[in-house]
Parts: sequence; structure tokens; C-alpha cells
Amino acid sequence: MEKQETNGKAKRGFASMSPDYQRQIAREGGRIAHERGVAHKWTSAEAREAGRKGGQASFRNKFGRGQENGGSIIP
Repeated sequence: MEKQETNGKAKRGFASMSPDYQRQIAREGGRIAHERGVAHKWTSAEAREAGRKGGQASFRNKFGRGQENGGSIIP
């Protein structure tokens, strides 16, 4: 694999791999985790909470809120 330069830094590890090869590795890891029974399975409550937190973070980042409080979750 050829190392590519970006802003004077050589790409290393996953960054040096093609997107297709990265997906192949991720797919294989996911398949094995499910076979072993160690893959995380979201409950609807967990998914709802994660979506809520992601929406709050996205809103803060978009409108620059919460930075006065050290980046706390208060908008």
C-alpha cells in the first residue's frame, strides 16, 4: 500500500487503505462479532437516547451554543 501525503503528513493505517478495503475489514469484524455473540444490539430505548444526544450535539455545533459553559450539554 502506497502512503499518500496530506498537508505534509503521510497517511498511515486505515487512512492509507482504499475505502473498499476499509469496508471489507469492517464487514468481516462485524460478522465475526455477531457469530461470537459479542456484538452490541441496540434496544429501542438505547437507540432513542443515542439519537437524542446526537441531535443535541449537532444543534450545539451548528449554532455554537454551550461553549460558554465549557461545552456542557446546556444549549
